[in-house]
Amino acid sequence: MSEQMKNPQIEAQRAQILDARKKGKLATLGVFAKFSGPGWLQSATTLGGGSLASALYLGVLGGFGFMWLQPVAMILGIVMLAAISYVTLSIKNKPMQSVNSQISPILGYGWALGSLLACLVFAMPQFALGVAAITQNFSASTDAPSIGVEVAITAVLFALAAAMVAMYAVGGRGVKFFEKIIKLSVAAIVICFFGVIISLWWNGKIDWSAVFAGFVPNLSVLSEPSGDFMKYISQLGADGQKFWSDMIVSQQRDVVISAAAMAVGINMTFLFPYSMLKKGWDKDFRGLAIFDLATGLFIPFLIATSCIVIASASQFHAKPAEGLAISRIVDGKLVPATVDGKAIVPAPNLVQPYISLLDSRISASMGADKFAALSSAQKDLARNTFPIKEREMAAMLVKRDASNLSETLAPLLGDDVARYVFGLGVLGMAINAVLMNMLICGLSFAEILGRGNSAKWHLCGSMLIALSAIASVFFKGAKMWLVIHAGVIAMVLLPIAYGAFLVIMNSKKVLGSETPSGGKRVLWNVLMCCSVAASSVASLYVLWNKLGYAGPAIFAAFLLLVFVSNRLLKASKKI
Repeated sequence: MSEQMKNPQIEAQRAQILDARKKGKLATLGVFAKFSGPGWLQSATTLGGGSLASALYLGVLGGFGFMWLQPVAMILGIVMLAAISYVTLSIKNKPMQSVNSQISPILGYGWALGSLLACLVFAMPQFALGVAAITQNFSASTDAPSIGVEVAITAVLFALAAAMVAMYAVGGRGVKFFEKIIKLSVAAIVICFFGVIISLWWNGKIDWSAVFAGFVPNLSVLSEPSGDFMKYISQLGADGQKFWSDMIVSQQRDVVISAAAMAVGINMTFLFPYSMLKKGWDKDFRGLAIFDLATGLFIPFLIATSCIVIASASQFHAKPAEGLAISRIVDGKLVPATVDGKAIVPAPNLVQPYISLLDSRISASMGADKFAALSSAQKDLARNTFPIKEREMAAMLVKRDASNLSETLAPLLGDDVARYVFGLGVLGMAINAVLMNMLICGLSFAEILGRGNSAKWHLCGSMLIALSAIASVFFKGAKMWLVIHAGVIAMVLLPIAYGAFLVIMNSKKVLGSETPSGGKRVLWNVLMCCSVAASSVASLYVLWNKLGYAGPAIFAAFLLLVFVSNRLLKASKKI
């Protein structure tokens, strides 16, 4: 109790919580709302460019049929975060220390290192999205930004995030101010995207029966094209049907995995316990932690991501991007088609991706070597004479970004409103994600070095995100689709954290008298096993798909190392 008494603020909060419990649920919820905070940090982490990109492509590929995916993934993630909060607040000790000392240092350091690597991977596309939001949505120019502009904007975003992280690392009032800023930012993001959906509904652009039907889970998306694609694919020849079906299914699998990984990533599992300990919470605050996850994480995530899927599906699903399929290609460049004397100019960022998709289809049709041997003029002829239905498929699957979505909404919202609303939403997501990934990177770096209580080492670790910032400047291509690749990579790491806390929740050596028993233990284990199983299956799929037999072998080797280190740890304690 002496340690607790050193923090009168925590004791005052504890007294209010205990008093509110005596008064009933309504009073308790009111007090919980007043003291919430770590859940909102989780929300800021997940409501970044990753969730934006995943939700956007879920709408493009599946229409309203993917409405269920992100909420289900978030629920599975919240189960684990709730378990993490229970463990952390029961023992009031840093989880990594408990994992290292009681289970396996391989697992503990793997969790911290996985979180650090995930932050570096996740942060790179966030910088790119921030640059895109500023240059595309807040500028009337359609030209790609110069390297100097990209560097300048990226540097500003990095400096802003670094200043906020420094404020949090100092502690005290800095933490409180940090959390308030995050709450306001998350609220603004949700309002932006919710406003868009209200406008779409007002203009009769949303089939609500299809939206609600989309919340029913459908696993067929892992094996066949979803939504309205099949009726277009059925109009193609046998070769075309197989090619586009395989491509769509492959992209659907990647997006499904990415969306699941972006909902609750391994880096979020590292942040949550440390953010609660930073506030001084203990077992009297376990109910507050659950409330915080529901109100600060799940509800904003559900609203924001659902709105993006709805908007994307209504505007993009099974709809060729305007002007691509009907335009001619000359010298590898698109010459806009003219309809009724008016040129139909496609979005500049979609032209080369469209040509690449079309080329991949033609190459598959005539053979890669034969297509590569064609002259530039012959390639143009092949592109321009390829069946229009096939060209339309390429135009349907071209990878859009947030600026393309804002353009399609312009007739409904007005040009400036559409650009600014989506620009603010995307920019807010990008800044939040950069900030939170920087924060987590610093935490994991300091813990790996055994300097978890050092603000200096925390800040040093945060600066590693500069590597992601530099990489983002030089990456060329579909910036938002890069997030999908990041999510796929991150999914490989997620079972590390989930497995660690499943073991801890059943360890009396760690939890002692706080170990769940009876029906509570059964419930915790059923829910946690579902989350662990889902993440493990997804991880194994990614490893198999990307590395073949070597992938599952790496997974098995890691588990073996954990087991061996656990045996050695137990043996050392007996000596």
